[in-house]
Amino acid sequence: MADANQRIVESIEDEDSIEDMYLTFEVETEEYAVCIESVTEIVTNQRIIPAPDMPTYITGVINLRGKVVPLMDIRLRFGLPKKNYDDRTCIIVVEIDEIPTGLMVDRVKDVLEIPKEKIEPPKYGKGGGVIEGMGKREEQVSFIISLPKLLTANNINIDIDQLREISGKELKE
Repeated sequence: MADANQRIVESIEDEDSIEDMYLTFEVETEEYAVCIESVTEIVTNQRIIPAPDMPTYITGVINLRGKVVPLMDIRLRFGLPKKNYDDRTCIIVVEIDEIPTGLMVDRVKDVLEIPKEKIEPPKYGKGGGVIEGMGKREEQVSFIISLPKLLTANNINIDIDQLREISGKELKE
């Protein structure tokens, strides 16, 4: 995972090409990608504080250096069976509109450049419209996720103060 973090840092430093840079990860047997611009960090599994009255794929929140970060299990979000977390399970912390969210994935793979001309629009709407394209390179295809659509699907509104109160944990800001 240190290699993936290093590649993210190197990718962000090269601002000319950041638009075409994607962090790839696996869920089940498929490869997905998110634009590196929205990725703030990758962390290993953390202690998850359960979040009641949320969709099943919002598994709770984590305390990331005093910041409360909601956690979405991508397997559950895509309707796949729950899987026990292991040493390869990672949390990709992304930020949209200054709101951090952790995406629990089976395994982080790599940071890759996928030029726009190598991305095809989706052929169908499976996945609730969160797949914005399919990035092709050699024999591999990465399903490119629209983070704004993924994070706003089903009008998920996470009230952090309510979660603090319910969990009984006072987390430092």
